[in-house]
Formats: sequence, structure tokens, C-alpha cells
Amino acid sequence: MLQLQFWLATILQTCLRMLPFPARTGLVAIGEPGPESPVLLTCNFDLTVRRVKRALRGIDCWLLVANSRGVNVWCAATGGLLSNHAVISVLKTSGIADKVQHRRLILPQLAATGIEGKRIRQQTHWQVVWGPVEARDIPAFLAAGQHKTPAMRQVTFPWLRRLEMAIAWAFPISLVTALLAWLLWPQALWPLIGLVWATSILVFLAFPWYERFLNGKQKHTGFVFFDFGRFGVPLLLWVLVMVGLTGWLAWHGNLTAEPLLRGGLASLLVLVMVSIDLMGSTPLYKSGLHEDRLWEVRLDVDLCRGAAFCEDVCPRDCFVVDRERRLATRPRADACVQCGACIVQCPFDALSFVTPDGDTISPDVIRTYKLNLMGQRAQRAA
Repeated sequence: MLQLQFWLATILQTCLRMLPFPARTGLVAIGEPGPESPVLLTCNFDLTVRRVKRALRGIDCWLLVANSRGVNVWCAATGGLLSNHAVISVLKTSGIADKVQHRRLILPQLAATGIEGKRIRQQTHWQVVWGPVEARDIPAFLAAGQHKTPAMRQVTFPWLRRLEMAIAWAFPISLVTALLAWLLWPQALWPLIGLVWATSILVFLAFPWYERFLNGKQKHTGFVFFDFGRFGVPLLLWVLVMVGLTGWLAWHGNLTAEPLLRGGLASLLVLVMVSIDLMGSTPLYKSGLHEDRLWEVRLDVDLCRGAAFCEDVCPRDCFVVDRERRLATRPRADACVQCGACIVQCPFDALSFVTPDGDTISPDVIRTYKLNLMGQRAQRAA
């Protein structure tokens, strides 16, 4: 029964992933934890909480669920919903300090865009450790003495995650499409819903194939509102749909302007809705709605002391730190998604953003002002 409930909740929350699903905040005991057991923290997005608990089965540990207003870790931290205040609050109110003898807190790596490890240490005296990107890697991370491999630090977009994103887009768009079709063109309701699902699944599952054709910084720009990528994959799909529609109408002897025009406009609208900010729907590229996509991370070697926080929190493995010279380099800078985690965590302010016009966006600005869905920065609770 518990397994069935888990999967039913997972399906529902995947279909409605764009909406917040808050779980109860506070302290959760996993297994039979004691005073030396590790302490981990996650957001209160219900799907994330359940997946973390599932990954921790068989491990004795403490799990802190911080208030992110029901939003997932990366989005909540970037948008200021999973903040320093949220972490400090759950540390102080959960009673965890009375249950463990150590002061070592494992935070999800993707929270590094919004949570300042330095401030957590200063205000709570808890040492911050950045855990792996994926919950499934937590057991191996703990078994290795809380050390991450390079693979544990990197975000990926495997087929299962791509399928989840396809469902997350297709379900709400199919509801909107069904309503409009029912009101304006009832005969096309099911074909248009089928087009929504087929397009979403095809676009996301085929992502590794057409992603190979995106080169350099062109992959980060695209259109501002409808980021089709360099080769306009959804537009190509629309051409194929129109060819199929023309053939179908000709086969049934109804190849006239009215059904062709109506079908063309309806299918184009569906494809545009499915393709809104396509690159931003992946963890590998910056949203086409965000001005940050055009910014570059600048490393000031005179300020760098090789603290290696940048290497530890970068989700795209852009950094390499020379421990002997105590100096960071960015040999894979082209993979950067401008998340700003390295800037937020650098204790020496050796990293900053630079705009195409040459203006510098200081670390204090990135730490203080968080991104909304449209890529605009607004001050959020610290």
C-alpha cells in the first residue's frame, strides 16, 4: 500500500510539477539515528522529500526539512525561497542541536545558489558540507566519508528526467488545449491533445540528439520568449505536422483552405506552448527568459586563494583547483549555466558576473537579489 501511495503521489506531482507541493517542515528521524549520526537538509517540496527519504532507507540519520514554500531545491534557492533564514530557522527550532554531538550539516549542492555556507557557519556555528546533486548518490557520499566524486557534483539530464519534464509540460498544456478545443473546435480535441503529448515527449526524449548541434554561446541565446534552440526543432515539427495534415485532408477529399488554415494555426499554437523556454526547461542551459544567460563569470586570480568552494558547488564541473598553487581555473567555462553558485560561495569574492557591456555584477548583488521566473532580480529574505 505504501509503495502504491508513493507512486500515485509521484505521478500526480510530476503532472503538476509547475505547482508547489509543500511537505511538513521540521526534523525527521530516518532509521535509528543517534548523537553521531549525519544531519542532512532538504527543501519541503513533497516529491523531493519523499525521494530523499527513499534514498536514505537503511541509513541511520537525521533529515531536516526546511521551508522552501513547496518548491524544489534549485528553483527555491535561486529564487530566494530556500534561504539562509530558512536553514537557520529549522536548525534552531527543530531541536537537532540537542540530539547530536557534532555540528556538521549536509546541504544539497543545488542549494548553493541561494544559501551562503559562510553565513550559516557564522550565525549557527554549524559547519556546512555540500552534498551530491542527486539524492540517489547520498548513500555513496556518506559511505565515502562525506566526499563527492566529480560525477556526484554534476547535473545531468537522463532520459527519465527528460520524460518527467515532458509530462510536466504536456499535462497542463493538454488541459488548456482541451478547454480551447472544446469551445472553438470540438472535432479536433483529441488530435490536438495527442499532438501536445507526442510533441512534448519527442522534444525532450530527442534532446541529446539535437543538443549536439548547438555550439558555443549560441546555445544560450535563442529567442527570448520562445527559445526553440538554434535549429528550431519545434518549428521543424510543425512543418512535419502540416505535411501530415495536408496528406490526411487530401486522402479524405477535404483539402480546402478552411480546415488547413484552422489546423495549421491550432497546431502552431500547441507547438509554441510546448516550446516556451525549451532550453530553460533543462538543467543544462540557462533560461531564454533570463538576462543572466548573456553574462559571464569572471575569475580574479589576484583575489583567488584556492578555497575550492567553486569547484565543490559548480553543477557543470567548470572549475579545477590547483591545491599546491591555491588557484582556481575554469577550463570548461563553455559549460557554465550562469547559476551563480560559485559567486555566492567564494569567501574571497574572487568571482563575479560581467555583462556583455562590460559592467560588473558584484557578489553582494548576486547574494542579495534573487531571480524570479522572468529572470528579474528582486531582494528576498536572507
